Amino acid sequence: MRITIISVGKWRRGPNQDLFNTYTKRLSWEVRLLEIQEGAKLQVSQRKNQEGIKLISALPDKAKVVVLDQSGKAFTSVEFADNLRNWRDIGDRELAFIIGGADGLHRNVLEKANLILSLSSMTWPHMLVRAMLAEQLWRAASIINNHPYHRL
Repeated sequence: MRITIISVGKWRRGPNQDLFNTYTKRLSWEVRLLEIQEGAKLQVSQRKNQEGIKLISALPDKAKVVVLDQSGKAFTSVEFADNLRNWRDIGDRELAFIIGGADGLHRNVLEKANLILSLSSMTWPHMLVRAMLAEQLWRAASIINNHPYHRL
């Protein structure tokens, strides 16, 4: 399975990046991170539109699209793993996860989603969300492969 994480903003060296790298290196799945430049100093609606166009254009062809948004569906780690397993089993080999910027996502991005996923009803810094997603991907892979990382 190939996973593309498309996220607004550029890494700044630090613990969030280290944590992201720690978990993605553990995965047997190919993971790539595409960083979209934050929108220029525009009004929020214009910036979200500009970022949305870039996010959508970065989507891999035929990818199952998962958009991370506070309004999305919350899963347990096991339910998330079940979704990934089911997609894999029906032949979906390309997954794309979209993480918006500080102002959220344009509605056009949400409309592209096969799934809108919420990691929490709380608001998190989008750079931290990258690390949180990487950990949940590793946890899901562990669940799928009966690895002892995930304990009930």
